[in-house]
Amino acid sequence: MAGGSKEIRAKITSVTNTKKITKAMEMVAASKMRKAQARMYATRPYVEKVKRVINHVSSAHPEYKHPYTQARESVKRVALIVVSSDRGLCGGLNSNLFRKALPLFKQWQEQKVQVELALVGNKAQAFFRSYGGNVVATVSDLGDAPHIDDLVGTIKVVLDRYESGEVDEVHLAYNEFVNTMTQTPSIKQLVPLESETTDDESHWDYLYEPDAKTALNLLMRRYVESTVYGSVVENAACEQGARMIAMKNATDNAGEMINELKLSYNKARQAAITAELSEIVAGSSAV
Repeated sequence: MAGGSKEIRAKITSVTNTKKITKAMEMVAASKMRKAQARMYATRPYVEKVKRVINHVSSAHPEYKHPYTQARESVKRVALIVVSSDRGLCGGLNSNLFRKALPLFKQWQEQKVQVELALVGNKAQAFFRSYGGNVVATVSDLGDAPHIDDLVGTIKVVLDRYESGEVDEVHLAYNEFVNTMTQTPSIKQLVPLESETTDDESHWDYLYEPDAKTALNLLMRRYVESTVYGSVVENAACEQGARMIAMKNATDNAGEMINELKLSYNKARQAAITAELSEIVAGSSAV
């Protein structure tokens, strides 16, 4: 019984050390989450404003029709930009996103549509390396404060393939930040643009300088780049929120396990004491 008590004490020490680590990780994630949220809230207005302007421009019927606003007659190949985290220990954040994307993969396969992947983050690269897929671009190790310059190369690969006709649609998969407790996996079409302009906002007119083609080429690429960057920033906030919750749950579970181990240790210790007392009493009776 003494050996059992020793093993239980070792387990208690081990779980206690683990609890200290998860508690520290929870506090670090909470601090990083506040910074990530501030970065996300600072980015959202720009992304939303660019999207609003693009919706107006795409329905303004200028003298030049940009390829990003024209749907292809048949879709034979699509590109999917998947935004994931570089590190784990963030609950089901990445796995939920991948599970949402897989039915879309199967739907495309049934329609004989080929899929090309542009992967952001180490977790997406690891998953699709084992799952399979035609990966055309990757980027990882963006850090806690990602910069748009780190994404331009990957986005350019996808957009160049769309403009050359090698890809007929471009989609974006990422986690959308709802609140600290909730992160929703989302997949939306980037190109061709799906107009969301309402009737009372459809009367804008534009003068293009130097011309519509030059202005729209720059504006459309900036729209896609800012949208992907916004999704990366939003995913970073989701990652820290999910990690904070996961580490809090791990800390709580470790505390419950420690209480159970202490109870088992006390029972084993009491059993050992009772056995020793019984032996003493039996020896005295024999004498």
